[in-house]
Amino acid sequence: MWGRSATELAAGIRAREFSAREVMASHLERIAEVNPRVNAIVTLLEPEQALALADAADRGAPRGPLHGLPVAVKDLEETAGMRTTYGSPLFAEHMPEADSLLVERLRAAGALVIGKTNTPEFGAGSQTFNAVFGVTRNPWDLTKTPGGSSGGAAAAVAAGMLPFADGSDFGASVRNPAAFCGLVGLRPSPGVIPDAGPGDVWNPLPVLGPIARTVDDVELLLSALAGPDPRDPLSVEGSFSAGRTRRVAWSRDLGGLPVEPEVTAVLESQRATFAELGYAVEDAEPSLEGADEAFEVLRGVTFAGAFKAIVDDVKPAIAENVRFGLSLTAERIARALELRGALFARMRELLTRYDVLAAPVAQVAPFDVEVEYPRAVAGVAMGSYLEWFRSCSRITVTSHPAVAVPAGFTADGLPVGLQLIGRYRGERELLAIAREFCAATGLTERRPPL
Repeated sequence: MWGRSATELAAGIRAREFSAREVMASHLERIAEVNPRVNAIVTLLEPEQALALADAADRGAPRGPLHGLPVAVKDLEETAGMRTTYGSPLFAEHMPEADSLLVERLRAAGALVIGKTNTPEFGAGSQTFNAVFGVTRNPWDLTKTPGGSSGGAAAAVAAGMLPFADGSDFGASVRNPAAFCGLVGLRPSPGVIPDAGPGDVWNPLPVLGPIARTVDDVELLLSALAGPDPRDPLSVEGSFSAGRTRRVAWSRDLGGLPVEPEVTAVLESQRATFAELGYAVEDAEPSLEGADEAFEVLRGVTFAGAFKAIVDDVKPAIAENVRFGLSLTAERIARALELRGALFARMRELLTRYDVLAAPVAQVAPFDVEVEYPRAVAGVAMGSYLEWFRSCSRITVTSHPAVAVPAGFTADGLPVGLQLIGRYRGERELLAIAREFCAATGLTERRPPL
């Protein structure tokens, strides 16, 4: 059962071809087999508790599109009566009294919440480790990182422990782990999946997004999570639709970023896939001037607001972001907001002429799990942990949706992902193009030899 897609499992449970208990038992067995090596699921119900949830689902009528499917939630999302640590020793025994909005929606759609997936402390960093649970490993190579901050989610899905998982993405945290684990991961437009906080609910940079093995499974989870909620003022109903141009804008480096040659080689081989699908593929991209300044300033503002009271108790990387945020002048913050508006406009204009912009997800292949972040990319020194994933963070500040899809493997057998950026609130069309691409490559059928 654990090897089937979420879409197949949901349909089979609804049709009573098999039971939610069978699905749950299979996934629990898989977790017991591989999680000790991967360390992706860090809190887990006792087997009898999880099986009791499945038995209750089998006794009742289907509650929603995720009826009977087991899921473990990223350990940033609060779960009533289940430990939520945020990857921080400060909250190592924290037991929330209520569910987050995302968890409410999962349960309402019939999903069975059985545990939590690992994340770096407060989700900061595109590598998954913390002082509470340790490091999560990549199922394709246990010496490598699965990326982050949704690394526990991606590793669990890639290893077959979960049919799909939720993630959150501020700089790269859905797209990067999806790419590193050979999965599909969607960063939707702000407001498509509502988020009631904590923090500034008006902030469009952090969003929630699904991670799965296939585009169909991403759409299934998205269908349960999307839609407006009065607690999120950015939340929206539906999406925009526009005519297809059958044109792809291709970017090797998103404005001159360093990209490792082995990553570029894999991605360049996929230009032909789009051509074979009938797309015109042209070198093009918007000007991303000012994107790094906008991202780092607005991230600093966010972190200053969230963590200033505990700045002396968090890991150095977070403390550095907080102190940077506290040092910012009103003039610099205003400039960052102005840059963000211009970046949105330039991306929107480009995508009136193309269906998608295709670019690297990550500038490197999965790296050593003991390394916090790459100190150099293609020979260029990285000044901080924020610099090595600018191929994603530059897209974040445009507010456009982006999906990571598997693009191939390095000579060492490590996954490489392609990032497809679509029109604002154009998730439906973006996922349709991603589905075409994945069907042509067949790469979503590959599984790690774990």
